[in-house]
Amino acid sequence: MLLTTVFSALASYVYIAHAWKVFEVPHVDGQDDTPALAAALANFTADSTILFKKGVTYNIFTPITFPVFTNVEVRIEGNLTYPEDIPTVQAIVGSSSFSGQWFSFSGGTNVTLRGSTDPHWGWVDAHGQAWWDAMEQTNRPHGWAFKKITNGVIRDMKLWKPIAWSFSTSGSTNLHAFNNKIVAVSNSQGFPFNTLFPSRDADIVLILCLGFSAGGTNMLFENNWIQNGDDCITVGNGAKNIHFRNAYCEGGHGLSIGSLGKGGQVADVQNVLIENVVMKSSLYGARFKSWTGGQGLARNITWKDIAFIDVPFPIYITQNYWDQGVGPKPNGTGTLNNTHIQDITFKNFAGTIRDKPYVEGSCVTDPCWYDVPGATGREVAIFDLYPDTAVNVVAQNIVAKTQTGKPVSVMCDPATVENDVGFVCQNGRFVPTTAGLALPF
Repeated sequence: MLLTTVFSALASYVYIAHAWKVFEVPHVDGQDDTPALAAALANFTADSTILFKKGVTYNIFTPITFPVFTNVEVRIEGNLTYPEDIPTVQAIVGSSSFSGQWFSFSGGTNVTLRGSTDPHWGWVDAHGQAWWDAMEQTNRPHGWAFKKITNGVIRDMKLWKPIAWSFSTSGSTNLHAFNNKIVAVSNSQGFPFNTLFPSRDADIVLILCLGFSAGGTNMLFENNWIQNGDDCITVGNGAKNIHFRNAYCEGGHGLSIGSLGKGGQVADVQNVLIENVVMKSSLYGARFKSWTGGQGLARNITWKDIAFIDVPFPIYITQNYWDQGVGPKPNGTGTLNNTHIQDITFKNFAGTIRDKPYVEGSCVTDPCWYDVPGATGREVAIFDLYPDTAVNVVAQNIVAKTQTGKPVSVMCDPATVENDVGFVCQNGRFVPTTAGLALPF
């Protein structure tokens, strides 16, 4: 990830070399501030700071699409607010002109999205609580699309109760995202659907709100705090050289690769390292998911130094992901293709498995969409694989206990693996093997 540091330094050099302009976004109480901002942007597409001033709460009542930028910093020192009225937002999201996110970057070079370290200012408030209480999932606005950016930075951003997905980095390269905070925590029983960067426990429920969707190349995510109800990070098709480290993830659906291969698509994911992460009260810890019938390859993916607390599925791989809403689980035997996986490592995992009965807030099917037939609820690792599709999958230095004190288990079909996976491959007790007792480094 040295590339990110080098490009950031180069970006700083370019900033100094040119005359710099600062545009302070105007604000009028009670009115939408987006039109005045949009009208002025054409004059600040290069060598500029676009400043949301501290002490001001800006009304971003309609979506904003930023133009292609060169050497530009969007700096959020004030607070930003979405509309509070749900039907108003739904009408906008449902219109043909909606770009897909409330805040969209169109592309550019040397672009920084910067929030504030002030605990009271620099917040982006989407008013998600009302959506969660109403269990409303129709025409929800996604948050930030930081796409097609070369040499980009996302830092010090703070999102308060985002309604759906938070950050998407599709098509970007050489990105550094650090010191960001996503708080999608419900103060009622309403669940935060798809709010990437998740969190939940018996008393506090986090909405499904995706945290970071990594869909580019050469990306470093570090020192981020994510409480939500969907994947803390999801690494999508085409992603290469992704590094996610030194993070806290609460609630949600884990550190995920995929889903890949939907509709028979050809997957291509390579060189992913996820390390030094605390996973608290999330449904999954480390998770790989590809659709039945998918194609392509995911390779050289490592999760390591993961602490998990109150997690039902600490390690979970499935090549049989499907939509429970459209019918029963497909038959994976026969001629179906599946996304192949190679050199997949889970290393230095330690924590507690939640094996007490509960229903996770995103459960909308019967049985729940995350139900695993035959599972005891005590599995530290589930390898749901197909024969001849998985090469060199291994779990090393796994230390786990259950909340009830019952023995830790695994699920694994020996007919689907060729190597020593680090434990006896069986549906039964977790028994480490030689490969699973490697030195912890």
